[in-house]
Amino acid sequence: MAKKKAEEITENVNVNENINIENLQEQPIEHTGSNDTIEEQTIAKKLLSLHNIQQICSKIDQIRVIRGELPNEVRDLEDAHEGMLTRISKYKEDVQDLEQRITNQDLKIKESIALIKRYEEQQNNVRNNREYDSLTKEIEFQKLEIQVAEKHKTRFAAEIVTKGEEIAQFETKLEEIADILQQKKNELDDIIADTEKEEKELMEKYDLYKKNVDQRLLVAFERIRKNARNGLAIVQIDREACGGCFSMIPPQRQLDIRLHKKIIVCEACGRIFIDKQLVENQGPEA
Repeated sequence: MAKKKAEEITENVNVNENINIENLQEQPIEHTGSNDTIEEQTIAKKLLSLHNIQQICSKIDQIRVIRGELPNEVRDLEDAHEGMLTRISKYKEDVQDLEQRITNQDLKIKESIALIKRYEEQQNNVRNNREYDSLTKEIEFQKLEIQVAEKHKTRFAAEIVTKGEEIAQFETKLEEIADILQQKKNELDDIIADTEKEEKELMEKYDLYKKNVDQRLLVAFERIRKNARNGLAIVQIDREACGGCFSMIPPQRQLDIRLHKKIIVCEACGRIFIDKQLVENQGPEA
């Protein structure tokens, strides 16, 4: 319990450091009745609206838990599918490049054969041994060029075969990914279809309740929710302790919370307090 409490205190943002609580109170309203009574009603209305928003957000969180990791799995599979397509495309480009290289080597071989034929014809018309030897060296050089070109062709052809085998493997893997992706998409679509209406209704309630809360207080509420592990930004006192981080609350502070004349936050975790009796008097909501 102590470790959990320490983690909550470290993890959550203290609202007192991020918002000026006093500035979030309603300005005094002129009324024939008591100003204190009107202020209590105003703060109580804000707290109840935040409580109802919390209930709505918790239900939305539950809906998203039902969806689980499916959205992330679908995104990962889509990325894998796209990555595999890119890889296959790149390998096919490599094969085309290798085929072009083989074509280039064929051209070199043809050129060398043509040169050899011309040099052999020239040997029949030489005037001395020096010219003959020079032409012989040229013929030998072109024969070596042919051998080198043939070796390149053999290597390129082998690479084409290897690339072709890898492409075939990638295409098989692509089909597997595509099948799994489609299954996951169908599963996600079914879950969304079952929960979309409920989530939409909850969001409409959220929009309705947030009109009763100052924008700065609502921003602080959302920030607390984001940093809290359980997503709770407004809590009740349970056994004289904070319902969020379980820190003990002094009796005087508990009294202030019950009076709800101002917004009070937990000094340890920054969560906003709401009186249990206030919630029960409201009745079932959200």
